[in-house]
Amino acid sequence: MKGDQLLLCKEQHLWLSTNRTIFWEEEKTMILSDTHFGKTGHFRKNGIAVPQNIYKEDLQRFFSITQFYKAQRVLVVGDFFHSYANEELDWFLKWKRDFTQLQITLVRGNHDVLPSAWYEAAAIEIVPETLLLGPFQFQHNYEEKLEKDKDNKVFQLKTDQSAYIFSGHLHPGVTIKGLSKQSLRFPCFYFGKKHCILPAFSKFSGLATIKPKKADQVFAIVNDNLIQTQ
Repeated sequence: MKGDQLLLCKEQHLWLSTNRTIFWEEEKTMILSDTHFGKTGHFRKNGIAVPQNIYKEDLQRFFSITQFYKAQRVLVVGDFFHSYANEELDWFLKWKRDFTQLQITLVRGNHDVLPSAWYEAAAIEIVPETLLLGPFQFQHNYEEKLEKDKDNKVFQLKTDQSAYIFSGHLHPGVTIKGLSKQSLRFPCFYFGKKHCILPAFSKFSGLATIKPKKADQVFAIVNDNLIQTQ
């Protein structure tokens, strides 16, 4: 897919996509986090007029990237769904019933509060906290291993785990500076020495600015391009 970039990690081939996903080639697995499906419907239900096309676009990206890579499994690292069921989740459930061959595994996040019966109806495998798969560990919230700056806005990684960890939750962003003190902030993939923070798949989400260390790799998602900022 246009703009995708190959990254080797623990001798595994990972395809980073501008669609805010990673395709793990050896496992034929699509890795993503923080889709927050149903979020716009949740806001509208509470009187906030968020356009429904935001959800439709996110859902279409989800379908398209899965089919493009012919993924056999989708691994969601938390916050697959934003809150309790609404009409938007009914659309997802209808689609999933038409693609029963696709395995979906969800490492539960703080927003994944749907009843067990709903996940069973959608044939979604639930992992409560962490999932070990090959050389990788997947968990939604890695915040306990992070520290904030004095403004409580910037996060810096502190890691000591043996497995390479993938997490979400923070919705990471990176600031790119231009001339005349201009700057823009973009969602990004953040690869530290032992830990990766995945970008939020949903475009209806905020960003937490990441402060990378010298040896870290950061890939900003700028429209249809991945730009390595360091």
